[in-house]
Amino acid sequence: MMEDRLVIGGKTLRSRLFVGTGKFVNLELCRAAIEASGAEVVTVAVRRVDFQSAEGQALTEFLIKGGYMILPNTAGCYTAEDAVRTARLARELLGTPFIKLEVIGDPKTLFPDVVQTIEAAKILVREGFAVMAYTNDDPVTAKRLEELGCVSVMPLGAPIGSGLGIRNPYNIEIILEQAKVPIVVDAGVGTASDVSIAMELGCHAVLVNTAIAQAKDPVRMARAMRLAVEAGREAFLAGRIPKRLYASASSPLQGVIGSKHQHT
Repeated sequence: MMEDRLVIGGKTLRSRLFVGTGKFVNLELCRAAIEASGAEVVTVAVRRVDFQSAEGQALTEFLIKGGYMILPNTAGCYTAEDAVRTARLARELLGTPFIKLEVIGDPKTLFPDVVQTIEAAKILVREGFAVMAYTNDDPVTAKRLEELGCVSVMPLGAPIGSGLGIRNPYNIEIILEQAKVPIVVDAGVGTASDVSIAMELGCHAVLVNTAIAQAKDPVRMARAMRLAVEAGREAFLAGRIPKRLYASASSPLQGVIGSKHQHT
């Protein structure tokens, strides 16, 4: 059997679980959870990490030495202008063309600003960035971002940090049906079953931060998320049985002793 690999923007990955570095109690717990997750892609908020501080340098050193793919993000940006500026800074600091584009439109729900996201994506793609765009679960917006040249589209499952899981699987299915780039569910998952559902739908990967960082046992939850991604992906590739209103016998009754279907 061929190994199941994920390719995004020319980068080949084994793990389909992406993790974040925010909201952990301390750096040591963050490191332990990342290691337990088996993830290769780790996202870092450029506007929230002081790369000149001892902790910021320690985090960067850990990720570089561990061979992780650092995915800087533009979390905290509310305009296309701010997002573009942050992406340029990230490329200068970390030397990577990859950027998780995130432009928020509402500080309460943290829903994305689609208009500003599209505007920023146009500029960043033109400047040679490998843009992975966080957006809502609207199939039209997802298609537009792909057409602009984004290497991945990252629809939310539910609002950031809500833990509500996949609220609209039907929209996600439509996005997947029309997509020619990897689709990564980003935001809203709360536990392992949410991750499995995303993968069973056919999503190419899932990004998890809050559900791990704020779990009672982040390291154990990170392991659970790792297993959930693997199980969900295997189930998707295996192909589930169709749902039916009534069960069907696993073996036909024809010829069964004592059955009225038995031939004489």
